[in-house]
Amino acid sequence: MNIKNNKILILDFGSQFTQLIARRVRELGVYCEVWPWDVDFALIKEFNPKGIVLSGGPESVHLDDGPQLDGRIFDLKIPVLGICYGMQAIAHHFGGSVVPSDEKEFGYAQVELTNKSGLLQGLFDKEQGFLDVWMSHGDKVDVMPQGFVATSKTATAPITSFENGDAQIYGLQFHAEVEHTTQGRKIFERFLFGICACEKLWKTDNIIQTHIKSIKNQAGNDKVLLGLSGGVDSSVVAALLHQAIGDNLVCVFVDTGLLRYKEGDQVMQTMADDMDINVIRVNAQQMYYDALKGESDPEKKRKIIGGLFIKIFEEEARKLDNVKWLAQGTIYPDVIESAASKTGKSHVIKSHHNVGGLPADMNLKLLEPLRDLFKDEVRKMGVALGLPKAMVYRHPFPGPGLGVRILGEVKQKYAQILAKADHIFITELVKWDLYDKTSQAFAVFLPVKSVGVVGDARRYQYVIALRAVETIDFMTARWAHLPYEFLEHVSTRIINEIDKVSRVVYDISSKPPATIEWE
Repeated sequence: MNIKNNKILILDFGSQFTQLIARRVRELGVYCEVWPWDVDFALIKEFNPKGIVLSGGPESVHLDDGPQLDGRIFDLKIPVLGICYGMQAIAHHFGGSVVPSDEKEFGYAQVELTNKSGLLQGLFDKEQGFLDVWMSHGDKVDVMPQGFVATSKTATAPITSFENGDAQIYGLQFHAEVEHTTQGRKIFERFLFGICACEKLWKTDNIIQTHIKSIKNQAGNDKVLLGLSGGVDSSVVAALLHQAIGDNLVCVFVDTGLLRYKEGDQVMQTMADDMDINVIRVNAQQMYYDALKGESDPEKKRKIIGGLFIKIFEEEARKLDNVKWLAQGTIYPDVIESAASKTGKSHVIKSHHNVGGLPADMNLKLLEPLRDLFKDEVRKMGVALGLPKAMVYRHPFPGPGLGVRILGEVKQKYAQILAKADHIFITELVKWDLYDKTSQAFAVFLPVKSVGVVGDARRYQYVIALRAVETIDFMTARWAHLPYEFLEHVSTRIINEIDKVSRVVYDISSKPPATIEWE
């Protein structure tokens, strides 16, 4: 069984929600890939999808240099679903009219069914006759293309969905992929299974078995080297590779002294002791503190931390015999976003690297077993492979670690203070059942001193800032409205238990204008 034969192709026109479309499709058990809108048509034919989804995008169909729809996709005689810009591109291609909206729609809206619909029938509220959706568009379709039927409207847009049932072409002006569209999941179910006749083959157990087989075919009896960071991606890669190739996996774990509280010991306990994975631990804390001495610029700190990791990793790799492969925890969003960066066609350009920058004379082949998976798929795989759920579902942690959560110069005593404060914050979030209700939470060390009074004594010590946010995609985020009683309790614990802290503050900045991390 090839679980990738039954698949959907998503053509990306630059929407911030494109990856959400892919995640919704995969959550429903169908494999899909995201490709740029101008990909060679021959590759689309070769890919042989059971259906195509056209994403939204920030441009207008009337722009001369804007993204254009390749009409040859309709010659494939497979179902096509256009969302937002994708719908407008369909209308424009088939001779309909797309015009700027007099009243732009951004955010919540209610659409009303106006005709029978193969895609939407039966999904509307039976009492009110409305569907709650999420809009984000400046243009709208005002004249239907020939052969299509308008199936819904809002008070400000007369055509919010249409379809040509005979040709199996469908358009939605609203974003079915976001959570705010209440029946979005059912719309995708209808498209995938009712219209495209897909099968549910993309399941965690199937994915694991397929990847293990692929790794065995690639690596054979060769030794594979993995840089283990303790993060979710590298930990899942380690568990997957161990199941596939056993003792032929060698992990190098560099303890930088900039990890979470006692994380080095936890990584060794889970990986080396509990799972019997071959892990070489390098205690490099002092090397990092020495290398970072006197440096306060955030970008330079990142380069020092990354460069030293490469140096240490290279030294350890040269001690090993017969290693043929280098494994990395690259995941699918890295692949999508890096591709967009290279083509220059994305409005948000973000490149990625993992170990990266290793010397060419190491001459290792690259193994990236997670490069076709989203983060939520990686987490499910990790649990299925036996990793602790608490490890797999931890909040994101930056590659440079505490090095970019200590503002200014990094010192060992600062890192120790911050690790303890962060541990108290996270521990209490879990106790108060707030950890899973926030998307990311952490403490930040501020290298300024503040006067405090502890007992009858004056304390002139450092400041800790607490940061917690709620977000769906980490592109935008709202500061988490944590209970005052909780924040008071955490502040009291930090000041009472860490004598080098005299004050705790809470960051109430949202993104934008602020970023989630402070550096």
